[in-house]
Amino acid sequence: MARKENQRLIYEMHAQVCSVLSNAKRLEIIDLLRGGEKTAGDLTDEMGLPKTNVSQQLAILRDKGILTSRREGRRIHYRLAFPKMLKAYDLLRQVLIERLQEQGDVAARIGGGKLP
Repeated sequence: MARKENQRLIYEMHAQVCSVLSNAKRLEIIDLLRGGEKTAGDLTDEMGLPKTNVSQQLAILRDKGILTSRREGRRIHYRLAFPKMLKAYDLLRQVLIERLQEQGDVAARIGGGKLP
């Protein structure tokens, strides 16, 4: 019985992580942090978004345990709490790229290979 409860707990945790990752801005932040720590200012510059938007997404990711942070003076540096999650990120991204390529192949065959 405990095994079933543990499985349900894992399903719930999995669903929570997926719901956090269902936002394109948060996915972009995760991708940008693959190279290491960055501040909210760094991410704001790279994403071209207002700092308030980036800070809001960072807070959600940190609160849900996806990111950790450390303070250095007035700056807060963010990093991935579990870098191995990038394997899942990259795998799903590759599936999506393959899907788009297949759709493009189908579109090219239907349209005779010519764009409208």
